[in-house]
Amino acid sequence: MTQILNQQVLVLNRLWQAVNLCSVRRALGLLFEGHAQVVSGTPAGEFRTYDFQQWRDLPHEDPDDRADVVRTVALRIRVPRVILLLFFDRMPKKEVKFTRHNIFERDRNRCQYCGRVFERKDLNLDHVVPRDRGGPTTWENIVCSCIPCNTHKANRTPAEAGMRLVRKPKRPKWRPFMQVNLGTAVHDSWKHFLDIAYWNVELGEEVG
Repeated sequence: MTQILNQQVLVLNRLWQAVNLCSVRRALGLLFEGHAQVVSGTPAGEFRTYDFQQWRDLPHEDPDDRADVVRTVALRIRVPRVILLLFFDRMPKKEVKFTRHNIFERDRNRCQYCGRVFERKDLNLDHVVPRDRGGPTTWENIVCSCIPCNTHKANRTPAEAGMRLVRKPKRPKWRPFMQVNLGTAVHDSWKHFLDIAYWNVELGEEVG
């Protein structure tokens, strides 16, 4: 029982942004006090919220499954994996981490040369001033670029390639999502709200 109560739960603020992790024990307390609701996915890929009574009364798929259930003398309730705070809409104040995810968020998946929106798999990160010209790997010199624009620009500045930036790259002032330590065990139900692998690696000189 203690091991289950100490497992981690993802906490969302009122705007459905990941802001923290807490224990199952704390999550159940917030749920019981009416300060939070459970967020759970449906087979259709949608998300529903449940207050304490609704979550407590939700049928269990497997009555013999003890792994995800907290039991007391008078209570049997499934372990919540994601909770939504009902009265908290702030994000923790923290400097925006320089990651692929955050650069794509800043540029909204839009090539900063042609202005078109692409799937992330079809975008590169480009040094506006090439590295061999002294261009640094910083917020102010890295932009999203589609493959055709990146190929056309090659190892030139935008002016040399006859290209213009949609907007000048800047360090963002917001914090788009919570950073979760890569050593943290991540539950499947968190993946809609967090992307902790490729997009959350601190960028360095390896960026092309």
